[in-house]
Amino acid sequence: MTSGAWRALVIGRRVGVAWAVVLAGLISLGAATVLAPAAAATGCDATRLARIDGLVEAAIAEGKLPGCVICIGRRRGIEFLRAYGRRQVEPEAEAMTLDTVFDLASLTKPVATATAVMHLLEDGRLRLADPVATHLPAFGTRGKETITIHDLLTHQSGLIADNPLADYEHGREEALARICGLETLAAPGTRFIYSDVNFILLGMLVEQLGGVSLAEATASRIFTPLGMAETGFLPAATLRDRCAPTEQRDGRWIRGEVHDPRAWNLGGIAGHAGLFGTAADLARYARMMLSGGTLDGTRILAAPTVGLMTRSVTLPDGELRGLGWDKRSRFSANRGDLFSAAAFGHGGFTGTALWIDPGLDLFVIFLSNRVHPDGTGQVNPLIGRIGTLAAAALADGAGDGSAATQPPHAPAGGVLCGIDVLARENFRRLTGRRLGLITNHTGRDRAGVPTGRLLADAAGVELVALFSPEHGVAGRLDQAEVPDAVDEATGLPVRSLYGATRRPTAAMLADVDTLVFDIQDIGTRFYTYISTLLESLRAAAAHGVRVVVLDRPNPIGGIDVAGPLVDEGRESFVGCHPIPLRHGMTVGELATLLCAELGLDVELEVVPCEGWRRGDAFDATGLEWVDPSPNMRSLPAAFLYPGIGLLEMTNLSVGRGTDTPFERFGAPWLDARRLDELLAARCIPGVAFVPVTFTPAASKYAGEVCHGLAVSITDRARLDPVRMGLEIAVALRHLHPEAWDAEKLEVLLLDRETLDAVLAGDADGALAAAARGPAAFSTRRAPHLRYPE
Repeated sequence: MTSGAWRALVIGRRVGVAWAVVLAGLISLGAATVLAPAAAATGCDATRLARIDGLVEAAIAEGKLPGCVICIGRRRGIEFLRAYGRRQVEPEAEAMTLDTVFDLASLTKPVATATAVMHLLEDGRLRLADPVATHLPAFGTRGKETITIHDLLTHQSGLIADNPLADYEHGREEALARICGLETLAAPGTRFIYSDVNFILLGMLVEQLGGVSLAEATASRIFTPLGMAETGFLPAATLRDRCAPTEQRDGRWIRGEVHDPRAWNLGGIAGHAGLFGTAADLARYARMMLSGGTLDGTRILAAPTVGLMTRSVTLPDGELRGLGWDKRSRFSANRGDLFSAAAFGHGGFTGTALWIDPGLDLFVIFLSNRVHPDGTGQVNPLIGRIGTLAAAALADGAGDGSAATQPPHAPAGGVLCGIDVLARENFRRLTGRRLGLITNHTGRDRAGVPTGRLLADAAGVELVALFSPEHGVAGRLDQAEVPDAVDEATGLPVRSLYGATRRPTAAMLADVDTLVFDIQDIGTRFYTYISTLLESLRAAAAHGVRVVVLDRPNPIGGIDVAGPLVDEGRESFVGCHPIPLRHGMTVGELATLLCAELGLDVELEVVPCEGWRRGDAFDATGLEWVDPSPNMRSLPAAFLYPGIGLLEMTNLSVGRGTDTPFERFGAPWLDARRLDELLAARCIPGVAFVPVTFTPAASKYAGEVCHGLAVSITDRARLDPVRMGLEIAVALRHLHPEAWDAEKLEVLLLDRETLDAVLAGDADGALAAAARGPAAFSTRRAPHLRYPE
């Protein structure tokens, strides 16, 4: 072989790892023996996996690594396990074996330290929002007082990447004292700085709260229960002969001793480095994570803990991390291109990587000692290509369907809204501020606690007033104006932004230096909450007030964009800016777009959601549905609203006063059966219509019998609600040109070209006119999107 001596073995799911090691031992140095792949029988394409051989051999030939072990598997077991090249080239050659023990380097961070922190969380010994100084009081100096455990886990502490090596030369107590004396490079929560110091500190915190060393804590709670007998800190003498050497230290080869100099000075046990292990052992950890925290009947973590640990955290610069894990960041060059958004992983300096993808039911382990012998090896691009091949080799997509973790469209642990993120940070972004909160009943955390109550009780901030959008703070009013009031929960004054004024006035803002916006939008242009957002931004710009938007998911998804833009000069409170009827943005994203396009000089901060992807509808978030307004009573209604709601300024009932607003429409004069026939002939995708008779109890045609159609969604993925609404409009124009007041469609449509096509009875022309807006808007919105697909 071009890569020299190597040992290789492919393992099917019915072949045990122990047998693999025995068989590997029968292969003589310099031989090239490969068992026939069993992967095809277990849901992997063996032909694709076989391409890994060529990639690795080429990299070895180019001197990028001396050898490696690659392990690919799924929740049910290992599918592919091979050893390549040599584990040692100096002072003499040794072949790589499947049971080689590797210095895992920074894999220590998630596999050992972060997992141990999760145990402390489950045991009630800490909370992620705890300031580190709560548990290590000496740490709370020099700008570090508000650094939380969550900040350390996500590298948002603002601490230096590595403090001087000399700080570690006098033992653990002195090292901790030197860390406690550090200043921050940035305010906590404002920058992503990948820092070993964060995890050195977390390792010491585990020891402080657990009363045992990090090595003992992880062995007793993780590695021994999982049967990972060859994983841990300070490898036993019986394992050292199988350890892959790295570089030289003090004139001798480092073998079975940690490569990282700080971990070495700390006695080989540290939170950032020091863990050793084999591919087979790491496969058991990966299978446990894929199975929601349990393997072979042994629970290591609770399923919600796995979800919390691996959910995406959006960092200040838009990169994504988990708790101890990488997701998508400047450090994820070793991530497979075909991994799903649910994937999480990490790399190690010595040439190691572990990626786990619950969305694909897949793990990829790459272990090498690329720093041997001279520290010049490079493997991250190779690891990424192998991950891509592994994902492409999945013949059955996402596995056998029995995953304990949630599917990729339903993030394990659920989505956190901006208020949840803010609360987890102990509201430090608002410290010292006098707040005006623009909210309603939808402004609440995952537990259902109103944002107003949370801010009123938060230390270090002062909530001085509430501001109400349409329908009032309680969300119960369905009337032309909302009066000022007093909030029952907090006793604070409520200033109406849907009454005499729709923009906060100077008097309203006299005692406010920060406006906080927390309202659930519905994803449709003419839903007035985004107009309230814009007017608040304008007021903030005029009066020098800061704005903090607590973001929430777009309940009908953040990918699809549909409908015409508002004609220039025709903006209104139901069409405040040239955006499509279905805009596919969150309120936080809209806030940045509005400020940029209107030139609003506002100090704006968006506290993003965590765990939400653009393709997720509300039922994939794990959040409780709260009717955003009195007549928006279900997610299907929200999906239909851009089309059915478009019709309601005309003389149609859109179901207000019934149990299913926006899921039906009609009028006393409408010929429902004939309309159904016209729409059926147009083959509108994603929906079905059924003729119905209903009598609204309130609103338009209250007490009158209406004939119309009930609308049901048959395929959400194919549904284009704007097309549906325009098709209905054109059909009504053909069927009832006199009875139906089509001109009133303009109030919400706000695009004359599309309206003229409707009035002409030209469905295709209306659809073509409406389609021109989204293409241009997609380019405009791109710089402001902050969530992955």
